[in-house]
Amino acid sequence: MNVADLVAIDMHTHAEVSCCQPPDLFVKEFDDASDKYFGAVIKSASGRRPTIPETIDYYRERKIGLVMFTVDSEANVGGRRIPNEEVAEFAAKNSDIMIPFASIDPHKGKMGAREARRLIEEHGVKGFKFHPTMQGLFPNDPICNHLYEVIAEYKLPAVFHSGHSGMGTGMRGGGGLRMKYSNPIHLDDVAVDWPDMTIIIAHPSWPWQDEALSVCLHKPNVYIDLSGWSPKYFSPALIQNANTQLKRKMLFGSDFPLIAPDRWMADFEKVGFRDEVKPLIMKENAMRVLGLSA
Repeated sequence: MNVADLVAIDMHTHAEVSCCQPPDLFVKEFDDASDKYFGAVIKSASGRRPTIPETIDYYRERKIGLVMFTVDSEANVGGRRIPNEEVAEFAAKNSDIMIPFASIDPHKGKMGAREARRLIEEHGVKGFKFHPTMQGLFPNDPICNHLYEVIAEYKLPAVFHSGHSGMGTGMRGGGGLRMKYSNPIHLDDVAVDWPDMTIIIAHPSWPWQDEALSVCLHKPNVYIDLSGWSPKYFSPALIQNANTQLKRKMLFGSDFPLIAPDRWMADFEKVGFRDEVKPLIMKENAMRVLGLSA
């Protein structure tokens, strides 16, 4: 990644539309509910969410680097995932601006761990994404350890959804999704047991923001990405800690295409982040997490 040419690095973007397989109509109800929850979801000219190459073009135009992943929740939700290989192949062709993360449902156990190792060694995957609510388990469930062992061996980062989920919001029974799995306090166990794995708590973790801040402060291998919310809705505690003792532990993330990076960055300038902290959040902290140099 040519970091010197970039104004920022977005640590949280989603692969939503595959170029190599048809749309999975099984999860359309979830997508429609999240569109309603987030409101101004970015769409392509065709009216659907952007493909991976469309997303790359969007970020290249803005000179923003991006970390991209899909979400594998096949066991709990039943929706077919976008292949991790597809994300990695586009990243390999656009390595100046894009870094691939993978997502593997922990319910896949040892087979999932085999996949993780193959994706790292053969496809250049640089990190992993977990969504406890969508995947239907606590992140400290022992079934996850097969994957964590591989991630820790290669000293790679792992992003974990935390807090409220737009997925399932407003659906009957919340679409069967249980928010309890995404309380960030459970990541404290993961940080203790896997100190060689960098843990990124995704999103302002409402209604458990204080738990996230505490875990991040206490554990050196824990960071927070600020995706999924406009900064104008950040809690005072989050902004205060980002300006002070956690200024080197906070990361810019948008949650594209659910949140537009343009909107996020405009609001970021208005809510009280200190000038000396802004470069850390927008790019420098991400460079350290991703092992990049200027």
